[in-house]
Amino acid sequence: MRVILSDPLASFADVFTDIETDRLLLRPPHEADRQAMVDIHTDPRTNRFHPDPPDVPRASAMFSDWLAHWAEHGFGYPAVLERGGTEVIGMCGVRLREFHGEKVLNLGYRFRPSAWGKGYAVEAGQAVLEWCARELPSVPVLASVSIANKPSLRVAERLGFTEYTEEMYDGAMSRHYRR
Repeated sequence: MRVILSDPLASFADVFTDIETDRLLLRPPHEADRQAMVDIHTDPRTNRFHPDPPDVPRASAMFSDWLAHWAEHGFGYPAVLERGGTEVIGMCGVRLREFHGEKVLNLGYRFRPSAWGKGYAVEAGQAVLEWCARELPSVPVLASVSIANKPSLRVAERLGFTEYTEEMYDGAMSRHYRR
């Protein structure tokens, strides 16, 4: 299904459907995913490059914001599970963001340490970018990564992003990529 809107960022519900890759399921998050997402986002290992990592209340509020974004726009940061599994192993998706006065889709990904090193971020990211190209082709996709986070920089590059600029973002010197 391709959605064509006069305003490519207009609100539209139920656009994002589950995406299956060879190994993963990406699906809209549910309230039942809150604890898993909070655990992932407050794990010190997933925040070693983040100068101000969220505590539990802030991570829970962040998840509430994600659910509100889904309710308003019909897409956001999906929960990622291994196909056939029941445990949320991470998130990978896009949210609306303004960057230098331009509306963009911000690609975000974060996984449990037990899911690292398996290529899941690239696999999920490719699926999300294919969805973006199909559903919101006129909206640029941006990925902002701390320049100290070498593994995440490699993910962005493997996903075909081009370096756009470097500047402070979210408290860290970051490289911003575009597609």
